Parts: sequence; structure tokens; C-alpha cells
Amino acid sequence: MTTLPLDILYEDNHLIAVNKPAGLLTQPTDQNDTSLEGILKEWIKEKYNKPGKVFLGTIHRLDRPVSGIVLFAKTSKALSRLNASMRSREMHKTYHALVEGKPPKEKDTLEHHLRHDDYRAEVCRSDHPDAKHAKLHYKILKYNEQTTLLEVVLETGRYHQIRVQCAAMGCPIVGDAKYGSRKSLPGGIIALHHARLEFIHPVTHVKMCLEAPSSL
Repeated sequence: MTTLPLDILYEDNHLIAVNKPAGLLTQPTDQNDTSLEGILKEWIKEKYNKPGKVFLGTIHRLDRPVSGIVLFAKTSKALSRLNASMRSREMHKTYHALVEGKPPKEKDTLEHHLRHDDYRAEVCRSDHPDAKHAKLHYKILKYNEQTTLLEVVLETGRYHQIRVQCAAMGCPIVGDAKYGSRKSLPGGIIALHHARLEFIHPVTHVKMCLEAPSSL
């Protein structure tokens, strides 16, 4: 198991949140078992001297080239309650995205219908049998002559949603060649960062707001 320094944002008996570096898988795949989940399990096992397997439930995933907050459940009770919170859209995610060019408006709501295969998503007609409604809100945080830093708030959580919708308005995310970016970043990463996560703690019922600094 490859070890990396972990940026722990929050931990208690029920939850642990980590600032994932861009370029690292959230969960292992058949082709690659080096992942944030695996590294974190090893870290928990060593820190708490746990015998046997460590339980760790992934609440949400980030694409490999994306950085930012990933939340894990340390118990099955926390996992089931947070999954229910995700399904009922009680969990609020805010991203920072550095895009090429400048959007047509200072702030706006984007709505599309998306479909996807295993590797790529695309905008499609609403009557397509695989179409799923996608909605987000953005506002401009900073602009220079070539790129714009956006704050993006998701209303839905579709596959590659921010990447596709930014590209659809003519402003692909910097480094995201899959969706039309003309700029490249080291290691195939893209300039998208999960910066803030708001949710209700599944056990204490306290409102939580986790933030992860970004270099965008």
C-alpha cells in the first residue's frame, strides 16, 4: 500500500473527512488498488491499533483528477444515515473551478440533461431514455484575461456534472482535456476542488460545515 501524508479535516467516532489530493483515486479499482480509502484504512488501523479489517464507508466520491473534501463513515449506522441524507439532498457541496475564458454572466443557474457511459458524459435531449436532469449554480470569484475562478454549488450530483456543464457554456475546466480544455496540468489533474461540505451529523444532529483550502 502506497502511503501519502493525509490532510485530516475532521474526525470523531463516527466520521472522518479528508482533503483528497488531485491524482489519487477515492476508492480502489480492478486496475489500481492505491486509493484514498485504502490509505485511510491503513492509517486508522495503525493509529488505533485495530485488529482485523477496518470499516470505512465512502459517502461520496471525487473523480481521480479532482481535489478536495471526501467524507467517510466509520460505522454502519453513520453510513446508512448519511446515505439517506445524500438521497434527500440534505448535503450541500460547494466547489471551486478554474475555467478557461469567462462565463457570459457574473452568476447563473445551469440546467441540462446528461447521459454517460463508463468514461464520459454528454449533454442530451430531455427525452433521451438515459437522460438525467442536472442543475448547478455558479458565481464568479475572480477573473483574469484567460481564466475565471468560479464558486459552484451543486443541486444534483450527476456523473462529471460540473465538468460537462462548464464545458457546455463554453468554459471548460483548466486541464480537463476530456471536455475540451486546451490547457494541461501536471499529472493529468484538473482545476476543480471540493471546497465546502455542509451536512447534519448523523449521530449528534449538529450542523456541520467542513472546508478545505485550495490553491486554485
